[in-house]
Amino acid sequence: MRELVFALDYEPGCNRVADALAEHPDARVRSLSLHATADRLWRVDHATGTPAALTAIEDAFLTSDYYADCLATEDCGATQTTRVLDRADDMLVLYSDWERTPACASVPHIAQDHLGDGVLFETRHEGRHYTWRLIHSGDGDVAAFFDELAAAVGERAQMEILRTADTTASMREANGTQSALSPEQEAALQAAVEHGYYESPREVDGGELAEHLDVPRSTLTYRLRRAEEQLAKQYVAGRHLTEEPPVSR
Repeated sequence: MRELVFALDYEPGCNRVADALAEHPDARVRSLSLHATADRLWRVDHATGTPAALTAIEDAFLTSDYYADCLATEDCGATQTTRVLDRADDMLVLYSDWERTPACASVPHIAQDHLGDGVLFETRHEGRHYTWRLIHSGDGDVAAFFDELAAAVGERAQMEILRTADTTASMREANGTQSALSPEQEAALQAAVEHGYYESPREVDGGELAEHLDVPRSTLTYRLRRAEEQLAKQYVAGRHLTEEPPVSR
């Protein structure tokens, strides 16, 4: 099995959910479940954030004509239904059901065309950064998948490949047995240290650092957050490995 991780960084006005999240930087949306057939797509998403952020996210899901991962550039005639399954002050669970038309395109359906059946999907949406993690058999044509995806996305989003790896290697990374930082994450982390981003007070803010690296601010934020997350997990895993076991009495 192979793991494929990539991100779409949406331009303003090209994705309602991305616009809502960009206005509420501390909010997040992640998939709990995502399934697709040749003509349908079902997904359950879990959103966290302030009450104002959740209201904006809910409105984006409920009022967009074809949000459910459709990459069409205009109304494609698809039928979508979104329902609220659960809500609290700091979280929201949404169920979406999307019936596509021949004019529709989506990441899951393009993946099925080029990577075969049985692909597993996981998504995370932070700001304008929409990250996809795919698990597939490894027998498909990854290059053709990315070519068609790039054509479908067009200029509405920048696409960045974050990782392609054997799932066994990915599990080792998740367990902290080896570094999982991508070259882009390492570059962002190094620049942040060199330019005083982690000093107190900061010598450079996120916008200035993103401009220095020539990437969107949301992309920089995502890379730093993922790098910090991985380093924190490795640190904690290392502490557990070096701690002496308790003495039995």
